[in-house]
Amino acid sequence: MQVGSPAERLHLSDAARQSAILNGLPAVVALLDARGFILSVNDAWHRFARANAIQAPGHGLGLNYLEVCDGARGPDAAEALEAAAGIRAVLTGNSAVFLMEYACHSPQTQRWFQMTVTPLADGRPGGAVVMHLDITKRRQAEDSLKRLNRVYAVMSGINALIVRMGDREELFREACRIAVADGGFTVARVVELDANGTARIAASTEADTRLFQQIVDDYNRDPEHSLSLLAVALRSDQPVISNDVANDTRLPNRKALTREGSYALALLPLMAEKRVSGTLILRAREAGMFDADELRLLRELTANLSFALELIEQRKQLDYLAYYDALTGLANRTLFLERLAQYMRSAASGGHKLAVFLVDLDRFRNINDSLGRPAGDALLRLVAEWLTRNTGNAHLVARLGADQFALVLPQVKADSGVAHLLEKTMAAFLEHPFQLDDAVLRIPTKVGVALYPDNGSTADELLRNAEAALKRAKASGDRYLFYTERMTETVAGKLTLENQLRQALARGEFVLHYQPLVSLTSGKLTGAEALIRWNDPLTGLVPPGRFIPVLEETGLINEVGRWALRQAIADHLRWRAAGLPAVRISVNVSPLQLRDRGFAEQVRAATGVDPRAAAGLELEITESLIMEDVKHSISSLQAIRALGVTIAIDDFGTGFSSLSYLSKLPVDTLKIDRSFVKEMTAAPEGLALVSTIINLAHAMKLKVVAEGVETEEQSRLLRLLDCDEFQGFLFSKPVPREVFEASFLAAPQ
Repeated sequence: MQVGSPAERLHLSDAARQSAILNGLPAVVALLDARGFILSVNDAWHRFARANAIQAPGHGLGLNYLEVCDGARGPDAAEALEAAAGIRAVLTGNSAVFLMEYACHSPQTQRWFQMTVTPLADGRPGGAVVMHLDITKRRQAEDSLKRLNRVYAVMSGINALIVRMGDREELFREACRIAVADGGFTVARVVELDANGTARIAASTEADTRLFQQIVDDYNRDPEHSLSLLAVALRSDQPVISNDVANDTRLPNRKALTREGSYALALLPLMAEKRVSGTLILRAREAGMFDADELRLLRELTANLSFALELIEQRKQLDYLAYYDALTGLANRTLFLERLAQYMRSAASGGHKLAVFLVDLDRFRNINDSLGRPAGDALLRLVAEWLTRNTGNAHLVARLGADQFALVLPQVKADSGVAHLLEKTMAAFLEHPFQLDDAVLRIPTKVGVALYPDNGSTADELLRNAEAALKRAKASGDRYLFYTERMTETVAGKLTLENQLRQALARGEFVLHYQPLVSLTSGKLTGAEALIRWNDPLTGLVPPGRFIPVLEETGLINEVGRWALRQAIADHLRWRAAGLPAVRISVNVSPLQLRDRGFAEQVRAATGVDPRAAAGLELEITESLIMEDVKHSISSLQAIRALGVTIAIDDFGTGFSSLSYLSKLPVDTLKIDRSFVKEMTAAPEGLALVSTIINLAHAMKLKVVAEGVETEEQSRLLRLLDCDEFQGFLFSKPVPREVFEASFLAAPQ
């Protein structure tokens, strides 16, 4: 650029002479004229230019400093424009001084400068002195102090965490969170080694840990030869630092790790019992962040974390000993009572019973005396394993004494079911061979049983009563006893009845009685309901209320139900073959049968004996049973109905059906419950209810059968309400098959 007038050339010459004075200054200095042209620069300016390869024309005398700043592009453009605005403010007299700090980093070093602009002549605009002072050391000291303060903040936060944290996983998560939130680190991770030396990511602030998981997996494949910094850290008890990951030759995958720029990494060992148990990994935003002072504080931080982990482990061991049996690993009395109390609360809210068993190993002391204490301990561990395996849940088992174990059955549907399960379990336990070195032992037991809520309202009381029952069993020689004599007798009676019912099924002692279904308009026989009866050879016919519930409780109803299905079909086909009226037979389906996913296939097999069998069969299913699982009920009933078997809803009105579901059910008949038939003549509301049911059923094109009709008045009202059929004592009680055939099939209608 040409300098204009002679006066300006003289001014430039004066500035050149003045630069000699400026050469003694450590700052990079340039003198500017009123328009921003550089009049003079000092030696420091030239040294800086040579060091940074900016000797091209236009970077020295005669250069317009303002134009250079205005034309800046790239990441430094904003700072250049700020500098130009500051220089103009001084040149125009609008500001007495302008100060700014800026970074001037090279690939090799990081430097900071302070730019100071003042008027060339005191108090008069017309030029400016621009000084750039290297403040790198000051900034590094300030940044180091800031980092140290952040590390102190992290230490403070984690130390406060250590005081209140009792869970190592939560401690790891919170420590990582604090390191990022308070320490300014970009990423924090904890990698933990398990007892086998396998590494896992215990905590991380990264949302996506897949890349780092690959490094962990690489270590786990070959811990001794893995080359990652993680592997080095886990094999050593010293910190591993990489202050410039992008240029760290120890990292073969450094390019993949630094796609978004380099950073610093610190891997700090976590110790437990003088061995490395893991590492805390901190990632800093910029390279060179971990200096000696920061590393000293981070060592102290990880030492505190290691101490906290040891404390947590000690607390864990103390808690374990407070709640668990050290020999078997099962719950001890304290924990068992806590769990029992929880199960009792669930039983109370669920409206069901609960059972506690106290099991004593017979002659265990003899085993200890003859084979020694180690053998006795080994046997106790084997017994604990067997009980846990057979209950399927270690939370249900406890060791309460030297040779005593406790078990809880959280849900009891029937007292006889408890005894049945106990008999089965005790037999299996006695048959199991416990192998101790060369000896094979089979261990008999004594058991005391207590039921909630019958035998106690608290866990202590229930267990105490189970202990009392066990003492009585040991004194009396019984294999097991329930807490009360009356309960023991009742359960024994039910067990006897169950055995008798099994024998009755095997011996063919069950029979079907039939109750006629009659048309209300014609008075003619339209069908029959098959009802199971037990013809005990010793006592005669047993009332259904005595044995049907036991069949349900024990699951025998499945076998007896299948027999009833086959027998009803056989009777229907026999009537056909004999030329008798082949009326349709209704067979009741129990809840257990319908819940069986294979029930539809059982019906298919039963009706498959003859093409005419399905047409002679109707299945009666209670409304409440259908509503237990509507989707399964619809699916199962559709499959059955497709066979040609009709479906009746029994006891309609007692199951709170949704009308929307009722319209979807694949059924043919509604049977009005006897309680509504009885109320029909007692109050107008009862009559209105029955009328509504009949109208509703007819609207859905369903046949209606009234159950339990006992009086002429009931029959008359049902006829007026347009009910289709009825059954009840008014016409006939259930009768044996032979009587039904002679009275209703062979006789003229």
